[in-house]
Amino acid sequence: MEKYKRIFVIVMDSLGVGAMDDSPEFGDVGVNTLGHISQSVDSFCMPNLQKMGMANLTPLKQVEPVEKSIGYYGKLNEKSRGKDTMTGHWEMMGLEVTKPFKTFTEHGFPPELIEELEKRTGHKVIGNKSASGTEILDELGEEEIATGHMIVYTSADSVLQICGNEETFGLDELYRCCEIAREITMKDEWRVGRVIARPYVGKKKGEFKRTSNRHDYALKPFGKTALNVLKDAGLDVISVGKIRDIFDGEGITEAYKSKSSVHGMEQTIELAQKDFHGLCFVNLVDFDALWGHRRNPQGYAEEIEKFDVNLGKLLPLLKDNDLLIITADHGNDPTYTGTDHTREKVPFLAHSPAMNGNGELPETDTFAVIGATVVDNFGVKMPEGTIGESLMKKLL
Repeated sequence: MEKYKRIFVIVMDSLGVGAMDDSPEFGDVGVNTLGHISQSVDSFCMPNLQKMGMANLTPLKQVEPVEKSIGYYGKLNEKSRGKDTMTGHWEMMGLEVTKPFKTFTEHGFPPELIEELEKRTGHKVIGNKSASGTEILDELGEEEIATGHMIVYTSADSVLQICGNEETFGLDELYRCCEIAREITMKDEWRVGRVIARPYVGKKKGEFKRTSNRHDYALKPFGKTALNVLKDAGLDVISVGKIRDIFDGEGITEAYKSKSSVHGMEQTIELAQKDFHGLCFVNLVDFDALWGHRRNPQGYAEEIEKFDVNLGKLLPLLKDNDLLIITADHGNDPTYTGTDHTREKVPFLAHSPAMNGNGELPETDTFAVIGATVVDNFGVKMPEGTIGESLMKKLL
């Protein structure tokens, strides 16, 4: 007998709450995304996350822990060998990634890969380095428009990104080139997690703006996940933000693209006012993409505050047979060196109006407790070969 008819899992992309024991192996010493944001800004306010127990997970300068939370809170460790988006999300839904996806942050993509990409697309590649999406446009956008060349770049994540001006390069051509890049990067030695089409508009430096016609070409998960078994059981699996792309559509019944993290929460609030039976899985990427990678703690803090305002609108819409889980997929400490993600524990906050209890949960050794808990609620079994134990019996 299921306890909850609807479960909302919201991923605050990159909101880590402190270093894992093995963080130094990943080059991350003393990292703490949420804690260091709090220490770096003059004011910081998140009353709704606070009452859910977020400030109980790591010391914050401006926000006090609560004596009695409105649900359960705890910290999750990552079992997989990685600290990227796909690894974190796949693990949440039961898959342990033992071999990290390839990154090309230091030197760009190898000449052989670029040569094949140029030959098959018919475009000369410019860029080929790790860069911020806005900076690379300011640097090379005018050249691309004038020559028809193709901007290729990467980041700290396992991604190959291609920019194309919607007017001069064309969306269809950009998508075609990305499909070719996806095929090329299926080779083991060049295997990246995602190829991303990054369309933009504007005619000159300072005017360029990326559009919402972004498209991700992800690897398919290497096995069945919690999403597959939920869908196969006839349940709704609704994705908001880039969840559909992260799982390459596997196990998704309905998908909504978001223009921003604020928009993603607005979509979630709308979905909370509709009737569905199953899981609503939400990724809010701006914490990571706009502020973590750009090492901007002030912007990150303000994004958390915007989220908290919308969380305050979502909470009253939850019914007794609804469960809300808030978590993250990795860290991205905006006060740390470089631009890379950081290997961190992530929050697990759980709330339902029907909960009688509250308080701290034991720390777990995997994010996969999330998928296992969701599946357990709906009386479905996790697929063979997956990891994670359900926390449902603890969420009283």
